[in-house]
Amino acid sequence: MIVNDIYEQCPTYTNDIIKLRQTILDDAKELLKCYSDEKAVPFFNSDNCNGDNFHYMSIERMKQAIDFWDYSYKNKYFVRWTVVLNATQGKIGTIEMFHRIADDEFNHYGVLRIDLQSNYEKQKYIDAILEIADANFFKAFNVEFIITKAIPDAVECIASLERKGYLPLNRKLEIHDHYFIREKR
Repeated sequence: MIVNDIYEQCPTYTNDIIKLRQTILDDAKELLKCYSDEKAVPFFNSDNCNGDNFHYMSIERMKQAIDFWDYSYKNKYFVRWTVVLNATQGKIGTIEMFHRIADDEFNHYGVLRIDLQSNYEKQKYIDAILEIADANFFKAFNVEFIITKAIPDAVECIASLERKGYLPLNRKLEIHDHYFIREKR
């Protein structure tokens, strides 16, 4: 896959536990379970999202977010995938990935965002997401590094990140803390 192919036709990725496929409007009802989950919201990475904390309480607001994600995909800003459980076909959250362009030391880094319902904020599911990201996203987004946020309370996520070779960034991304980084292998 060459650079930007991901924006021509969004791939679907699958492993034993989950499938990642591009988020569509039909996902809104099930994704609202994630984005209305007050326990989950603090774990979402809303850095540089113009004040949106991704806490949605109506189907209309969820659909607006998905419309924006579709617009962003069409304009090659980022890709948003729905996380689908293979066993039940339940939609438990989304992930986002993009190639960051900025005038700082993290220019051309990939940024991964993981939003899961609180009852799925578990190593098993995060490991499955990171397995797909690590195997595919470096090439698909033409990046040498992937960074992702995990606040200190996200103990399951941090354990998964460390197990998968992500290290604490130990410095701010712009003004934001709690990032982890992994280099392409």
